[in-house]
Amino acid sequence: MNGAARRLRLTVLGSTGSIGTSTLDVVGRHPDRFEVFALAASTQVDLLLAQCQRFRPRYAVMASAPHGLQLQQQLETQGLPTQVLHGSDAMKDIASDSEVDAVMAAIVGAAGLAPCLAAAAAGKRLLLANKEALVVGGALFMAAVRSGGATLLPIDSEHSAIFQSLPDDPATWARRVDRLILTASGGPFRRRDPATLAAVTPEEACAHPNWSMGRKISVDSATMMNKGLEVIEACYLFGLPPDRIEVVIHPQSVVHSLVQYHDGSLVAQLGVPDMRVPIAYGLSWPERIESGAERLDFAALSALTFETPDHTRFPGLQLAWDALRGPAGTTAVLNAANEVAVQAFLDRRIRFDQIHAVNTDALSTVDCGAPSSLGDLLALDARTRRTAEVCVTRLG
Repeated sequence: MNGAARRLRLTVLGSTGSIGTSTLDVVGRHPDRFEVFALAASTQVDLLLAQCQRFRPRYAVMASAPHGLQLQQQLETQGLPTQVLHGSDAMKDIASDSEVDAVMAAIVGAAGLAPCLAAAAAGKRLLLANKEALVVGGALFMAAVRSGGATLLPIDSEHSAIFQSLPDDPATWARRVDRLILTASGGPFRRRDPATLAAVTPEEACAHPNWSMGRKISVDSATMMNKGLEVIEACYLFGLPPDRIEVVIHPQSVVHSLVQYHDGSLVAQLGVPDMRVPIAYGLSWPERIESGAERLDFAALSALTFETPDHTRFPGLQLAWDALRGPAGTTAVLNAANEVAVQAFLDRRIRFDQIHAVNTDALSTVDCGAPSSLGDLLALDARTRRTAEVCVTRLG
């Protein structure tokens, strides 16, 4: 990049999570290319303070006023000029500010939907690591992307791999592509006897064999619900129907996903399991920059293997296709119920195998009500959470 060129101004939503910290690691390697405009976090004041010390953003946003006040006091003590804001409106503001070029959307859960919509409507380069924007937002979110003229770049390793393996012209995808194949590691219980899953502890479920992730996402990987949510994402991102999207277990996590064309050819993206690779691609697209990831050593690789998912061990996976075929809002119900169920499991209120029971109960109980606005989706999300909590209490 020419040294005189203006640096890309970046807002990172969820800067203290695994995706956020990886994003800042990549950004820190290219100070000539990127400028951090704003950082946002939920409760990790000390880590956000350290990030402010290093990157000197104009704004730092905390989810709550008490955490914001704590951060503000520490910044003032150190003489740092970063302005502290708090709350959901502030999240939307730093995602849509006219001076922002790109937004990394890495807030876990439905809480990330509103700032994602704001960034899309403002026409930003939107680096989407928040599954819920598509799983909950669905058609509403994609309409905001189109009407705002936003550039939507997937950051999940699987969707980034598919994006990198597709033709440049999206108008040709449906005509040229036969199917999309999402790879899954299989998580920590790929070989575990399904009869023993009731005894799984949160510590076991969070011990992912390949990836370093947050606790909620780690549990989703253990149930393979994360792959179900990715199937839903892929439908919206790439415009293909559910029956043209498949999941295959690939324990080595080297092939990150594949595109099969009508002539039978398969195009895939391979690499070490390091989220800095898709993050760097999203930040620099259509160029490529150094990510900090290790190079794949083919000579050291064992065989690459692929398996069909076992739906007895992973019953939740099929719910993705079921939800996509349901009425509008069904995928939002699945997402909200799953968030409640996973948290209940992490809090040891239900068993691991009961996560699926909570999800299926919500899908059969909650009336979606044809949501047509953000308010409708948030109301549906809240309604589903109440229903799921009732089920958790009953199971517990």
